Amino acid sequence: MPQLMRTSNPALNDQVFRGLGVATADAMTLQGNVNKTGILLVCTVATAAWTWNRFQHSPSAETVLPFLWGGLIGGFLVAMVTIFKKAWAPITSPVYALLEGLVLGSVSAMLELRFPGIAIEAVSLTFGTLLILLLAYSSGLVRVTDKLRLGIVAATGGIAIFYLAEIVLGFFGVHFTAINGSGAIGIGFSVFVVIIASLNLVLDFDFIESGVRAGAPKYMEWYGAFGLMVTLIWLYVEILNLLSKLRNRR
Repeated sequence: MPQLMRTSNPALNDQVFRGLGVATADAMTLQGNVNKTGILLVCTVATAAWTWNRFQHSPSAETVLPFLWGGLIGGFLVAMVTIFKKAWAPITSPVYALLEGLVLGSVSAMLELRFPGIAIEAVSLTFGTLLILLLAYSSGLVRVTDKLRLGIVAATGGIAIFYLAEIVLGFFGVHFTAINGSGAIGIGFSVFVVIIASLNLVLDFDFIESGVRAGAPKYMEWYGAFGLMVTLIWLYVEILNLLSKLRNRR
């Protein structure tokens, strides 16, 4: 596909539509993508609410840690299967959403106990950001140029490498306290990551629209919704992280 198809989302990159051919009957549509995204959101909210409720009845980390780790590991494995077996997306995408809901519900519930009201703030900011960027993209106010795309891809890759290095170095007792703390550096870093995560939504919109123009097969609606959910979940977690740092300064 042309360069228009590039995005920093690992689920939505320029290789996705290669070899799929053009659908002659049921093809990928924007409305179909919206519908599938809505279904995945419902799946995520359902398991998140269930995990949240479990924590409320027994407010202890031990209550939700099995669901947290199960969701993290299971979600990662299902995401990999979805990326490499796109035709399975109608099945794997809802499973991914359900597993990620366990993670989000666990993390949100634990942070809510420490910072009352933080979860609803994060949800509001996440969907507010999604709506604003969708309107900006639809109206043409935000245009995906090669320079913008390259900048977002490079920044996202840099963040991914930093997170990976942080995990590896953590096993050797090396911690980035300034970046992870609630000081000016930590908050500034979180603001930067939230901005990059938000801009990835624009690239996802552009990618999905390109898939529709290319006449991709119908099942790619599920795959497009899956890719968008990956970005939304990342954005929500980063907003939670930023809000917790801001609350710590009070």
